[in-house]
Amino acid sequence: MVWDDGRARAALRTLFDAAVAAADPHKVLAARLPDRPKGRCVVVGGGKSAAVMAAALEDAWPDIDLIGTVVTRYGHAVRTKRIEVIEASHPVPDVNSARGAHRLLERVRGLGPDDLVLALMSGGASALCAAPAPGLTLADKQEINRALLASGANITEMNCVRKHLSAIKGGRLAAAAAPARVITLAISDVPGDDPAVIGSGPTVPDRTTFADARAIIARYGIAPSPAAARRLEEAADETPKPADLPNTDFRLIATPITVLHKVAEAARALNLTPLILGDALEGEAAQVGILFAGMAHAVATHGQPIAPPAVLLTGGETTVTIGRGPAGRGGRNTEFALSLAIALSGAPRIWAAAGDTDGIDGTEDAAGAIVTPDTLARARAVGLDPRAVLTGHDSYSLFAAIGDLIVTGPTLTNVNDIRILLIA
Repeated sequence: MVWDDGRARAALRTLFDAAVAAADPHKVLAARLPDRPKGRCVVVGGGKSAAVMAAALEDAWPDIDLIGTVVTRYGHAVRTKRIEVIEASHPVPDVNSARGAHRLLERVRGLGPDDLVLALMSGGASALCAAPAPGLTLADKQEINRALLASGANITEMNCVRKHLSAIKGGRLAAAAAPARVITLAISDVPGDDPAVIGSGPTVPDRTTFADARAIIARYGIAPSPAAARRLEEAADETPKPADLPNTDFRLIATPITVLHKVAEAARALNLTPLILGDALEGEAAQVGILFAGMAHAVATHGQPIAPPAVLLTGGETTVTIGRGPAGRGGRNTEFALSLAIALSGAPRIWAAAGDTDGIDGTEDAAGAIVTPDTLARARAVGLDPRAVLTGHDSYSLFAAIGDLIVTGPTLTNVNDIRILLIA
């Protein structure tokens, strides 16, 4: 069986689309619902998939008197009948992020022990539900959020800081709902699927402390606003710990590893042998690209650790550290893809796709990019120096110039990034 460029590209897109479909809330949410409550059912939620999760809940429970609010990213709203949807900004919060977070807190206050709070959480909730802690302003949170995004901090570190500057994160939403029962249905977009990290864990206990947050700020040389620095130093209002939230339950409805297994099934249907290398990959995107080029060379040259035709599959979230110089356009997936292409150096019979399953790579309008054996040659043909582009963090522009961006629009789900290397 001959693998040419057209067939490889089609296979990569089929596999990426399979990843997105595997996390569709309409397919996975109903099976994880609890028993129907004796009292009221209040729905709250946040994230890029929050609105479609709310719509899926309405479909699953058509005869339940649902009330509530969810907050999602601009452009990610869907029509709902009973649950209010607020759109806000991501990855840097805006006034709607604060309005939405305060609305969630209002929804859960005054409930009783027979009432149920269903929290629908997915990736992006940290920025979308941003209620500043007492003494802070939205501008304080926006400033430190931008600094964290550019610092190279991983998602766990970023969320630790966010929790300790928030009135809703780190279990505070669940604390506000007491004595009602709180059940969270979540789509994981974080390495390791830690409930406390997904959306900064507004409904689960928090193991981190103010001291941890201060250490992260120091590690990355971040200078918070005076008000934020004072709150972190005073440490007067610690996040709820496990003993503080006894009436909560957390249920994952889609995770990176379940999605990777679905992609592996789709690969077998294309006569490709899949190898899942992990769902929690982290590290600097450009360095990870070099690492994966080495793996692909080993498969192509030695048939190790798997014989071609094969696909290597990974999930997780890399980072991009922006230096002091000017930066172009690009996200962690296009940066990984460009670094991979440079390291492969035109090797034949190796193709790749890297993209964020939410359809948005960082702040751009593409999910990621496709790498082909002639990526570098085509980039040079339009006057681009791939290494200079990588140094300037302008990978989006290169893949746009050669027509190899993966553009899906908002997928309305989010199980983090997926990287697919096809070796023929």
